[in-house]
Amino acid sequence: MYKPFHEYKKYESIDYSEKVLAKIDFNKCDFIGCNFSKSNLSNSDFIDCTFKDCNFSLATMENTRLQNIEFVNCKLIGVDFSTCNTFLFSVSFKNCLLDYASFFQKKIKKTNFINCSLKEVDFEETDLSMAVFENCDLFNASFIHSNLEKTDFSSAKNYSLDPELNKITNAKFSFSGIAGLLNKYNIVIE
Repeated sequence: MYKPFHEYKKYESIDYSEKVLAKIDFNKCDFIGCNFSKSNLSNSDFIDCTFKDCNFSLATMENTRLQNIEFVNCKLIGVDFSTCNTFLFSVSFKNCLLDYASFFQKKIKKTNFINCSLKEVDFEETDLSMAVFENCDLFNASFIHSNLEKTDFSSAKNYSLDPELNKITNAKFSFSGIAGLLNKYNIVIE
């Protein structure tokens, strides 16, 4: 079956909202200021692509392959990354809005989240070992049975996780963020 293939192309200010872009391959492409909100990207492959100032809110990515993808200044509210193809899944996020997204059971070791809003994101059973949450807001993000070994939370804020329900060996936390590790005890820290 033929699958359209695009390589080394630049796409600017295109409105793909609520459109079906399923079963298309993009390799080394740049997307700038594009709107993918509520679009269907299922079964497509994105390899070595960059997305800048794009909107992916509520986009469907079932079995979508994201390999070496960089999201910069993007809005990804409610995106369910847990349904993406797991083969060589690798992404990074800088200055992105990821509220209500899901990474349930994803293996995203060494993933960088830089200056991102990650409110109410589902990280349950996610392998985030060696990930970096630099200047991120993790208000009500869910970490249950997650691998957080060597993960850097030292400049993150508003996280709350139970050390007894997660692997946190050699994870980094700031002194001011320690309260987020003790929430279940209902104690007052002054």
